[in-house]
Amino acid sequence: MTEAKKTVKAAKPAKKAAPAKKAVAQKVETPVVKANLSNATYATGKRKDSIARVYLTPGKGAIIINDKPADKYFRRAVLQMIIAQPFGITKRESAYDIYAIVMGGGLSGQAGAVKHGISKALEKAEPDLRKILKEAGFLTRDSRVVERKHYGRHKARRSTQFSKR
Repeated sequence: MTEAKKTVKAAKPAKKAAPAKKAVAQKVETPVVKANLSNATYATGKRKDSIARVYLTPGKGAIIINDKPADKYFRRAVLQMIIAQPFGITKRESAYDIYAIVMGGGLSGQAGAVKHGISKALEKAEPDLRKILKEAGFLTRDSRVVERKHYGRHKARRSTQFSKR
């Protein structure tokens, strides 16, 4: 009987090969080419916890942030408008290409940091624009940051619930 079991075990088919994986449709994105930054105007912008390194080069108005087009990186229209404000006020929409590297904070802070960096870079590239950018308040660093949590409280301002009895 043991020999019969051995023959049955030997007769079992080998494991089937794994089925071929189905081809996954890949997203087609526009190719991003790093700009030649050797002759670029450089500026740093800050907002909340975000820091943006901005490179401004003469071009056609392309904005690339962290190796992605601006409309792919900042999907909300409000954030795209924030980035475009320095160009709109100075009427230089298609005069320069922007290559920015942003880190830290959230998307809103990052958009503010890029806007600050673009404004400073525009001022360096064309000193005549300083008056326009300064009047709009784009060259001033918005120094508001989150208040730290304080000892004995739940958050920065929130204290424990008061109980009369």
